Amino acid sequence: MSKFHQGRFHPRNPEKYIGDPNNIIYRSSWELHFLQWCDRTENVIKYASEEFSIKYVSPLDNRVHRYYPDGYIIYKDKNGVEKKCIIEIKPYRQTQEPKVPERQTKTYINEMKTYLLNQAKWKYASEFCKDNGVEFRILTENELGIKPYGRPRTRKVSKKKNK
Repeated sequence: MSKFHQGRFHPRNPEKYIGDPNNIIYRSSWELHFLQWCDRTENVIKYASEEFSIKYVSPLDNRVHRYYPDGYIIYKDKNGVEKKCIIEIKPYRQTQEPKVPERQTKTYINEMKTYLLNQAKWKYASEFCKDNGVEFRILTENELGIKPYGRPRTRKVSKKKNK
């Protein structure tokens, strides 16, 4: 069983979807949240999820790979101007370079690999967008208005009076 929320998204407005609206896959609850927002937001004219790829060179193996952005939207901004944007959805912590620990751990090595791969993908995506007149945005829990993964919950502790 996967530890992340995954499944198929069934839009209420399938005519807005670019691609097959019967085959929309989401790989996290955050992607589902984004798809729901696209489907119900009036200013979003069209949207897609992982419908195309951008080639990039991985810094880990120096080979060409394909990057499938999480989303693509055509929308009207607050001035009514139509814009196009490629969207990537990631936890904020994956957008920041990991802090070097006192000793190299597997967790640190994995976090650094993830960070380096993301940076490479986003560099190529930014270049692709610049060449094609498209915006590129990375959405984190901050922009999505979602509580981040791994943050400990705080509980109120009631103080009993001594009698």
